Amino acid sequence: MASQTVIAISELHPNFSHPKVAGIIIGKTDVRSFPDRKHVGTDRFTFGFTIRDSLDFFMNVTAWGNSSYINGLSNSFTIGDCVTIENPLVANKDPERGDRFCPTTPSCHRLLVTEAHSQVSLCADMDITDRLLPLIHLPVKDSRDFYSLSDIEANGQQLDGKVINILAAVRLIGEPKQFTTSDGRKGQRLEVKLFDDSVSSFPLVCWDREVIQLVQTWIPKETVVFIADAKISFDSFRSGMAATVNSKSIITVNPDTREASLLFNYAKQVSESGALDQDERPDDVPVDSISNVYTVSQLKQKARDNSETFFGITYSFISKLDLDSSVSRVIRTQCSRCKFQANEDAQSCPNQLCPGKDQALSATTGFYLLVDFTDHTGTLQACTLRSPVAENTLGCTTDEFTSLTDDERTAMKWKFLLERCKIYVKILPSTKMRTGIKGVILACSLADPGEVKQQMSSLL
Repeated sequence: MASQTVIAISELHPNFSHPKVAGIIIGKTDVRSFPDRKHVGTDRFTFGFTIRDSLDFFMNVTAWGNSSYINGLSNSFTIGDCVTIENPLVANKDPERGDRFCPTTPSCHRLLVTEAHSQVSLCADMDITDRLLPLIHLPVKDSRDFYSLSDIEANGQQLDGKVINILAAVRLIGEPKQFTTSDGRKGQRLEVKLFDDSVSSFPLVCWDREVIQLVQTWIPKETVVFIADAKISFDSFRSGMAATVNSKSIITVNPDTREASLLFNYAKQVSESGALDQDERPDDVPVDSISNVYTVSQLKQKARDNSETFFGITYSFISKLDLDSSVSRVIRTQCSRCKFQANEDAQSCPNQLCPGKDQALSATTGFYLLVDFTDHTGTLQACTLRSPVAENTLGCTTDEFTSLTDDERTAMKWKFLLERCKIYVKILPSTKMRTGIKGVILACSLADPGEVKQQMSSLL
């Protein structure tokens, strides 16, 4: 069987001839070129990757060759693939030279791959693949050895230039920006916003194309990452700290650890609560400064054309307003400290990551409604209507609402349902919504018919 000929990374030694190694790719760098000193006027090409075959062992691999071989090899696999490497050269690590720019590994050795001697291919043995795949979700460092984002901000410039581990959830993924350096080389940059229970937004900068491709597979607010050996620096432009993925970093996506599981649950709850939307930038503007009027289709089109948050007015019918569903679906109680949803009767916050979880629960209670509004051009679904805007719209407090009978709640619902309203709305990008956009209602009232006629005629 092929699996019997595979040698474990832990057993590799420079004396081995014709070794065969199998592992899952946990890190990979971009292809780079260098002038070939032996053949003046030509370039040598190289890229590196890191393979893992067990809980404790992983190893760096460097491939060298001409442009077509190296680019072809690099394009043949990506992070998360299982590969078999036949006949690599097993060499001792050289910490003073190239290895200091590679991920830190427990092995004393590294592998060299060349076109003349070696072969790298996707692993065809399903038994080996099934054994390797779970390793992609295990951090390469102790899962408890990381800085929280507030620790990074608190330590400030003391961490400038340091390399540390970070556990955080993904909040937003920016667009890749292309650029050309002064010497004509093309590059790219992508910024990710991270968050945890202590900080709602923290920048992570990626420069490598391989890393950017990985980042673009993540789902914001549903992805947790453990970044081993991220570089921390003080960003004078922002006057704050920022993290950068470099050639030493290994990113574990959705780690299979207790700490990551707690953070994932927190991210899910805080995302569903709308708390992250509340402090999306740009900050909400005063309602009386919003003057642009849109139809629903114009709101959707502008959101598609522009990924930035914007504000507008729409004269639309309220087509969904579930005031007569259970009170727990209309009114929510949240921890004041971390915005985690909590039971009103709870003694302490249920979020294990809450900075005040050992203290008495400090909670706020408010309306949380999902509203659809419709005009002659279409419907915008699941727009959030939260306190205090909801109180002003409905004309009652949460305490007054809970004391209403079912018939009274239904009557309140029909005061607005299928009525033309003047709605001030904030529109922002949202990967959770099928449409890709989310609406937040900033003010809502029954519309004046004369005003509607005047405004709608200007839109036709």
